[in-house]
Amino acid sequence: MANNKRSIYSALAANLLIALTKFIAGAFTNSSSMISEGIHSTVDTTNQLLLLYGLRRSRKPADESHPFGYGKELYFWSFIVSILIFGLGGALSIYQGISHIMEPELMKDPFWNYIVLVLSLIFEGTSLFIAVKEFNKTRNGVGWWEAIIKSKDPASFLVVFEDGAAVAGLIVVMILMGISHSFQIPELDGIASVIVGLILVFVSFILARESRSLLMGEGIAP
Repeated sequence: MANNKRSIYSALAANLLIALTKFIAGAFTNSSSMISEGIHSTVDTTNQLLLLYGLRRSRKPADESHPFGYGKELYFWSFIVSILIFGLGGALSIYQGISHIMEPELMKDPFWNYIVLVLSLIFEGTSLFIAVKEFNKTRNGVGWWEAIIKSKDPASFLVVFEDGAAVAGLIVVMILMGISHSFQIPELDGIASVIVGLILVFVSFILARESRSLLMGEGIAP
């Protein structure tokens, strides 16, 4: 549990540090993909807070109204997090991207965008490294996908998926933003937003599937 908290706190700090700077850089340079990244980081920050709340609630001792304890609180909040990634992160990023493709705006000097993206990549990469390191401690030599399916602690792999999606999104944005600015193709900035949104939708689908299994009473592994 302490290990999970460590990975969640590191992700929370990273997302909180870069969410505001992404929004400022996006507004200053007319970059749709940077606004999408800002939305992504804001959603991720909210998700870390909800996971911490779920962890705290799940540790409540059993009482008369809940004789088996509150352990499934964590599964419930993990499911809420997966819905938020889809609804707020994925859908809003896709909407933002489509809007920018339909009404493209030439990007201003993206210098500060690159600074923010590189710093974000460092923060998110560090957070991902910590999350993977903590998750590896729980795998006991089992393969990654098998460990995720068998895990009864969604917080352990949820942060890994979130940070992995964040790093993938940042790389996509950096590449397409560079091409968009170099060749004056503003639509590519919107396409980057759509790709970021699709990554989030894919991640949310996997997390929702696993959280739902746990919430519905998935059996204990042998």
